Amino acid sequence: MTTPARDSILVMGSANLDYVVRVPHVPAPGETVLGCGVQMFPGGKGANQAVACAHAGGAATRMLVALGDDANARSIEESLRAAGVRASVARAYGQPSGMAFICLADNAENAITVAPGANEFLQASHLPPLHDVSHLLLQLETPLDTVVASALAARAAGVTVLLNAAPAQALPADLLASVDVLIVNEGELAAISGHGGSVAEALARVDVPCVIVTLGARGCLARRGNETFLQPSFPIEPVDTTAAGDTFCGVLAAALGQGDALPLALRRASAAAALACTRLGAQASIPARTEVDAFLQARPAAASTSPDHVALAAYCGLT
Repeated sequence: MTTPARDSILVMGSANLDYVVRVPHVPAPGETVLGCGVQMFPGGKGANQAVACAHAGGAATRMLVALGDDANARSIEESLRAAGVRASVARAYGQPSGMAFICLADNAENAITVAPGANEFLQASHLPPLHDVSHLLLQLETPLDTVVASALAARAAGVTVLLNAAPAQALPADLLASVDVLIVNEGELAAISGHGGSVAEALARVDVPCVIVTLGARGCLARRGNETFLQPSFPIEPVDTTAAGDTFCGVLAAALGQGDALPLALRRASAAAALACTRLGAQASIPARTEVDAFLQARPAAASTSPDHVALAAYCGLT
């Protein structure tokens, strides 16, 4: 009897329909700002990452998602299908599908409010068989106990577990013990490590085999065991940063699942995230794999002595 190849990525997480309003600036508390129309885009961290994994990363991608029985659910499912994602839907009857309300400022900054809806009903018992799954990618927009149980089940099945610990919150020890690759931004790293010092100091307090910290316009840093890898950002003119982090996570999972070394996976993920920032919307901004390839081909990798590398190392507290 032949053992099935583990050749697919499973993303388990949230899906929303995003309502985006363009504004001159993100409102301060108590402030009313007049917007410039409303556009709707499929979104949600889990769905965004699944689309990035399939469309920008070129990986065979499945997604486990909870949706309501409403028009928004049909829009979300169609978007996943169009990107090549094979969805397993846990239907939450009587619940609306998730929604997000996004104020997008002229400087590309945003403020986001999420109404989880059906996402709150996703359970670990909904996990499909994992015999053909090499990597499981999780986030924190679904119930935390579901995330913990799913990570434990995947670890027991020999699946590599990636966790994008967003939105920021303290995490239980049993979850961190089940994670192979942790992906965080600076705020999330501070919440998990309990340390407000340099990136390098905070990383030293996180007991996960591989931790990747995204640093916005500066780039990213990865620590794997005693090794450290730096990837400066690619200069672009940002239009909308909404799905940049999700694009990074999805493409990183795809690259690792396809056997890329970590430095190359970081470079591919950073390039895809940069391209996503140049377009409006969440999933609508995620580039195709061919676009990522062309983008990288036109930008040779910088040496570790380049000014961008040196500046990034100094910012992270490595020098």
